Amino acid sequence: MLENSLFGAEILGRICGIDEAGRGALAGELAVAGCAFGASFSEFGLLDDSKKISEKKREEIFDIITLKCDYIVVYFRNTIIDELGLSACLARALRVIKTHFKDCSFIYDGNCNYGVSGISTLVKADSKVAQVSAASIIAKVSRDRSMRAWGQKYPEFGYEIHKGYGTKAHQDALAKYGANELTRKSFKLKGNSRIP
Repeated sequence: MLENSLFGAEILGRICGIDEAGRGALAGELAVAGCAFGASFSEFGLLDDSKKISEKKREEIFDIITLKCDYIVVYFRNTIIDELGLSACLARALRVIKTHFKDCSFIYDGNCNYGVSGISTLVKADSKVAQVSAASIIAKVSRDRSMRAWGQKYPEFGYEIHKGYGTKAHQDALAKYGANELTRKSFKLKGNSRIP
């Protein structure tokens, strides 16, 4: 349950939690989700950071959340990320989510609101605030489904397994096959080397 004193002020009405998936990936979209429900909504009391929940359980919870809660997912293709940079994309996503949810208090996972006023931040909010946990699950499941679909087009890259993150298998595939239409060409591999 969210503590009223958490941000030094009382949080009233609905809370919109915000989190993203795909921030550090070498390929694919960035997905930023906002999910809103009231502070007294206890049905999701067992929510947690999406990374701490099994894939099967995330899928089950995703179906419940998206049926019963107001949510939005903002996507940025890898080419937009390369063009604008992550920070600019995240700022744009926060503004879109803030516009969508006009009657909410906003809590974003992390310690930076990228200059968007009215967005409170909290480190590890995805494991402390139910609405942020819900947003974390929505963002991750949405992006994972997209990457599994891309895995069918590029089976040699194994996107359905690593979801575009910089695993050894992914880096080996990049070294062997080179970049494709999903690759974030502005990102660097371990050792600060450029993506081929």
